[in-house]
Amino acid sequence: MRDKDDGWSPYVAGALSGLVGVLSVWLSGHYFGASTSFVRTAGMIERLLGPDHVARLEYFAKIAPRIDWQWMFVVGIFFGALVSALTSRSFKLQGVPDMWAERFGPRSTGKRAVIAFGGGVVAMFGARLADGCPSGHGLSGSLQLAVSGFIALVCFFLGGILSARWIYSGGNK
Repeated sequence: MRDKDDGWSPYVAGALSGLVGVLSVWLSGHYFGASTSFVRTAGMIERLLGPDHVARLEYFAKIAPRIDWQWMFVVGIFFGALVSALTSRSFKLQGVPDMWAERFGPRSTGKRAVIAFGGGVVAMFGARLADGCPSGHGLSGSLQLAVSGFIALVCFFLGGILSARWIYSGGNK
């Protein structure tokens, strides 16, 4: 038996993800989605710091800051990923991934944090602008055989590939 595995088979992981998607709709009547849970979390934190402010915001009247099925779905993603990494023996605490360290040096934790935060802001802005995130539009849309879901998936993959090529291509370290 090997000491370390490279992770789960993508076929098994894909099949299990599809099964979770079907079970989600069958058992709860809800499709995948995650971006609204981040908005709800921000509202819950804001409510702790300034409850009067949250009550006056029209947005939080529509998207109530509360724990719901989607919020628990995101918690499940975290724990599912943790279980997956532990069972495949691929879990590793790491501030700078190997590929990033090769391109920008091992001491570029600050640069990595700024880029990751900026990417998260852009992604969340786009998700809220589109009224949903990649999992909602891409995965759930394709589960429904919606043409828009497949177009969204293609665009997400192309965007990811182009971004990775831009970040990791050429230039000096």
